[in-house]
Amino acid sequence: MKLLRTTDVDFEKGFRRIVDDRREGAGDVAADVAAIISRVKAKGDVALSEYTQRFDDHQLTEDGDWRIDLADCAAAFEGLEPTLRDALVLAAERIRTYHESQRPTDRDEIDSAGVRLGARWRPVDAAGLYVPGGRAAYPSSLLMNAIPAKVAGVERLVVVTPTPKGQTNPLVLAAAHLAGVDEIWRVGGAQAVAALAYGTDRIRRVDVVTGPGNAWVAEAKRQLYGVVGIDMVAGPSEILVIADNKNDPDWIAADLLSQAEHDPDAQSILITDDEEFADQVADRIDVQCAMLSTRRTARASWDDHGVIVVVERLDQAIGLANRLAAEHVELAVNDTAPFLDGIRHAGSMFIGRMAPEAVGDYVAGPNHVLPTGRRARFSSGLSVIDFMKRTSFIEMNHNSLAVIGPAAAALAHAEGLPAHANSIEVRLK
Repeated sequence: MKLLRTTDVDFEKGFRRIVDDRREGAGDVAADVAAIISRVKAKGDVALSEYTQRFDDHQLTEDGDWRIDLADCAAAFEGLEPTLRDALVLAAERIRTYHESQRPTDRDEIDSAGVRLGARWRPVDAAGLYVPGGRAAYPSSLLMNAIPAKVAGVERLVVVTPTPKGQTNPLVLAAAHLAGVDEIWRVGGAQAVAALAYGTDRIRRVDVVTGPGNAWVAEAKRQLYGVVGIDMVAGPSEILVIADNKNDPDWIAADLLSQAEHDPDAQSILITDDEEFADQVADRIDVQCAMLSTRRTARASWDDHGVIVVVERLDQAIGLANRLAAEHVELAVNDTAPFLDGIRHAGSMFIGRMAPEAVGDYVAGPNHVLPTGRRARFSSGLSVIDFMKRTSFIEMNHNSLAVIGPAAAALAHAEGLPAHANSIEVRLK
């Protein structure tokens, strides 16, 4: 864990190093991913079968080996312990309600020149959702990706997920049933993303691929962008907590560890104006971490990437937060308004002492698929719009063309494009 003080003479150098730190390591796997993509494009299902046997120790032969029956998903949902089933239903309902308000509206209007202008929003025909398997099998991520697609009106929603040794996660299957997934395929890794992008004899191609994954999955999405749309290239999780000394140190320590337990490369940062409080939080992290079943991951993350920044005045945290552009930002302070107004770059913000980030991961409603690696400077979390596209339209009659056409023709001539100009001028004669 690094401790920085804004009063230190080398603070700027140390803080800049944190801002510029890249914890994704995609370059290490780029060549391997490119080879996998190329082979899936050329060999299709044969390549998928080979990679699944190699990486997941699962043989794809009969249809049942390739696909998970939707009836199995329904059975998994019905078989859940009632409290857990109710929690999953509550999460789905709140996610759906929040995302329904994101649906964009069409435009259709006539301007002062008599030109009819507008735009229509339409969903993509098919979307693919990557769901990690093994330890990182998160039903919450399936809901966060699948429900916005369904709200957008996507007709065909395809899930790919690795099933090591053929084993499935019942909670993931239950979430797939609840979200209305149409197909589930037992393939994972970069090869699954390639299959979604290019299509194979068994798996029809899709238009957009979303969902979390490891470095290979993230790199595959990066390389295949343009063949398909993607949500984002996501890196390790991040949390920034801005807290004063009126907080319970145990609460803040728990919040920082909630992201540290995701990945050894995850990053948890605390900014506070009280160094004694910072020491208390650090002590509580040591105590809590020792009691976690995920302590090895959380410990590695905190030791290697954890940061505590002590500022002279808490309002200095606003400028620092904008430079970090973190995935998650918690505002555990008395007066949150100046921070909410001043922080321009954040994936999602959690306001007040009673809004831990972990609630946002499950049942709050807003999407938990958020930009990492400082990408909150220019991108947003997953939304309904990621599964839609906008088509503009223009309608004119002779009178409206006569009003604006000559200016278009003049610009076309100026750009040295006479055919452009002629297509307008022949109509105006």
